[in-house]
Amino acid sequence: MPKRAPNVDIPDRGDAELRVEERTVGLTNLDKVFWPGAGLTKGDVVRYYAAIAPVLVPHLRDRAMVMKRYPNGITGKSFFMKRAPSPRPEWIETCRIAHRSGNVIDFPMVQDLASLMWIVNLGCIDLNPWYATCDDTNRPDVLHFDLDPTPDATFDHVCEAALVVRDGLVGVGMNPVVKTTGSRGVHIYVPIERGPTQKDVWTFAKRFAVSLAAVRPQVLTSEYRVARRPRERVLVDYNQNAWGRTLASVYSVRPRPGAPVSTPVSWAEVERGIAIDDFRMDNVPARVAQLGDGWKPMLARRGRFPLARLL
Repeated sequence: MPKRAPNVDIPDRGDAELRVEERTVGLTNLDKVFWPGAGLTKGDVVRYYAAIAPVLVPHLRDRAMVMKRYPNGITGKSFFMKRAPSPRPEWIETCRIAHRSGNVIDFPMVQDLASLMWIVNLGCIDLNPWYATCDDTNRPDVLHFDLDPTPDATFDHVCEAALVVRDGLVGVGMNPVVKTTGSRGVHIYVPIERGPTQKDVWTFAKRFAVSLAAVRPQVLTSEYRVARRPRERVLVDYNQNAWGRTLASVYSVRPRPGAPVSTPVSWAEVERGIAIDDFRMDNVPARVAQLGDGWKPMLARRGRFPLARLL
């Protein structure tokens, strides 16, 4: 079972200073409505992340965080931000990544509850961590596929496609796990041994997706050009393994009506049938309290797949 959420008192309205161990985090505009249709506020988002922090933070720790900020909620303008803003608390750790453009960017990292509260207070509804840890940002420890329905495909099609991808990965010796995206599809992840570069991982992902789609063209497509994708198929998006791409993290709230959450599910649940809206900000903490961290295999050091042997 996961550790219990810390006992933090987050008010419903106004601004507040949150004391987390030896650190103080300023929280602002807690009563600002972020979901106009449901009346959910920024404070609701902060409280959710405080509750889910014990299982969430280990999956974010030591990774650069690409921020997408929604200062006025899901119906307002949003913007991406990579560089950690200044001024900022001295205890916010950063991850320095050199880009091909020559820019060197210091990304913030979420290392603990305090830094999680700080980044959420910036208006980050969902969280987008790097695919590799900061000690070697070009060597991922994950392989992942974003299954995205094309026009006329339903979420039932997505679940069918997920089982096809699962069986393909199992067929080469991998042990994949799956989560809802909180948007339209699912994410399938495989924990891998570090060693192959990001380009190596992307190359394998593309080869796998193209091959599997060729075998099951009635279910899958790997066509990246939108105009050429067949309808009523599910895209096996391998390109999210490309350099600098990020996916919404596990347990991220998504900026969509109903406040859905990207949630780990079992393969048995996928086989029975699930819906994106089954997993929301208001019920995921209770699910985790009952079932534990369904994404725990992604943290294990042992049992990671040696992708290098397939390259």
